[in-house]
Amino acid sequence: MKNKNKTLAAWLAFAGGQLGLHRFYLYGWADVLAWIHPLVAAVGWWGVQRVRQYGQDDQLAWALVPLLGFTLAATALTAIYYGLMAPEKWNAQHNAGSSPDNAAGRTNWLTMGAIVFALLFGTIALMSSIVFSFQRYFEYQVQEARKISQ
Repeated sequence: MKNKNKTLAAWLAFAGGQLGLHRFYLYGWADVLAWIHPLVAAVGWWGVQRVRQYGQDDQLAWALVPLLGFTLAATALTAIYYGLMAPEKWNAQHNAGSSPDNAAGRTNWLTMGAIVFALLFGTIALMSSIVFSFQRYFEYQVQEARKISQ
């Protein structure tokens, strides 16, 4: 059985997380969660397309866009988790039968790069999703209050 590299898993989670590439790498083609990632991301991308087509006032897009942002943020958090995992724990989880100090579980400068970029872009995705959701929610509440007052 081939050793699973922690650095590669972290980069796959960061760069291809919305496609579930990190889960396919670690758990194989039969992993159900790996197949759910691209479905949720596709729904979120549909929301982005609706915002571009109909503007920010589209209520369906208001509900769909955060799915993409939260998926990107969650996979960035997964990349951080993988990158910061102790080599012994990584090898015990993903490289069964190998020594605890196997090189596949070690942290190097490429691993740290994945962590830094995941932290940067994951934070941007999460905060943008939260802000977009709250903004649309409160604007909708104001519109409904205006309808009631008239």
